[in-house]
Amino acid sequence: MTISATHPAPDSPPDPAGEPAAELRDIHIGFRSGRHVTPVVRGISLTLRRGRVLALVGESGSGKSLTSLALIGLLPPGAEITAGTVLLGGEDTGGFSARRWREARGDQVAMVFQDPTAALNPGFPVGWQIAEPFRRRLGLGRGQARERAVALMREVGIADAAARFGDHPHEFSGGMRQRAVIAMALALGPSVLLADEPTTALDVTVQAQILQLLARRQREDDLATLLVSHDLGVVARLAQDVAVMYAGRIVEQGPLDAVYTRPAHPYTLGLLEAMPEAAGALPGTRLKPIPGLPPDPRRPPGGCAFHPRCPFATDVCRAEDPPLVATGGGRAVACHHSDQVTAAPPAAPAPATATPPTPPTEETA
Repeated sequence: MTISATHPAPDSPPDPAGEPAAELRDIHIGFRSGRHVTPVVRGISLTLRRGRVLALVGESGSGKSLTSLALIGLLPPGAEITAGTVLLGGEDTGGFSARRWREARGDQVAMVFQDPTAALNPGFPVGWQIAEPFRRRLGLGRGQARERAVALMREVGIADAAARFGDHPHEFSGGMRQRAVIAMALALGPSVLLADEPTTALDVTVQAQILQLLARRQREDDLATLLVSHDLGVVARLAQDVAVMYAGRIVEQGPLDAVYTRPAHPYTLGLLEAMPEAAGALPGTRLKPIPGLPPDPRRPPGGCAFHPRCPFATDVCRAEDPPLVATGGGRAVACHHSDQVTAAPPAAPAPATATPPTPPTEETA
């Protein structure tokens, strides 16, 4: 399958050997109930580098969001890191106190959450919430903090920022609320930005504008970015690297163009063939869904977790869980039959991603 990735700055590609800003080393996450722990993330290793966007993709329930929350120390109640190391700027976060985490959030690592309505406090003006880090963390006076917040609101495309400073979240559109959340995340100039499904609840036009905004700020600030998404079209617009996650594991990883063009894992191939772009490439072509459902982490299948849904599965797949093995060119795959997958006939080629739109206005957002 050929899926064209449209990157915002083709004339200045990011350095693939950029400085590591955050790392996950063999991270395991589980939910505890009494003495029993149900593993949901199993041995994830990722490196986020300055100037690059790494996309973490997969179906709901694969462990993507938990992986990102581990990087900012915000795992939900009951979830815990049972093994492995999380590094921020080379520092092991395993010994972070609550105070140290508060210092790191916003300054070293920040997050754009999926639901901007839940991320904003409905009882306070949006501008006040954007200005709060400038007062509490930088010690600026109320007037200076307001000036910085208004300037940041303008930067993220909020029209009439000074007049909108005192508006509450319910007075903002969905696109404007997401812009406000992005402004809050970028306020203190973090080196790592986590974006968890940042455009899921937005219509297509606003989605494109938010992606354009994220790409511009990521490029200008040399951010190391983790984009969590199930939408491979969104990933093609923003990322340079991709890690495909299934049942709590990375099953394929590598440069985005290479993975999209020649997937080496049957799950990656299935995700690409299920894209609307693939079905719309030729008249009469229909979506090709992946059969079955992801496994229950409380009752995982033996061997490869994907084998009950896999058209390439054999006895070895049912008996042995394949390790993630480097295959060259920055790629890695966990599959007994990756050569057969790579050699499989490609699906109908999809059209290139549309060119990013012109800068947004409040009316269109």
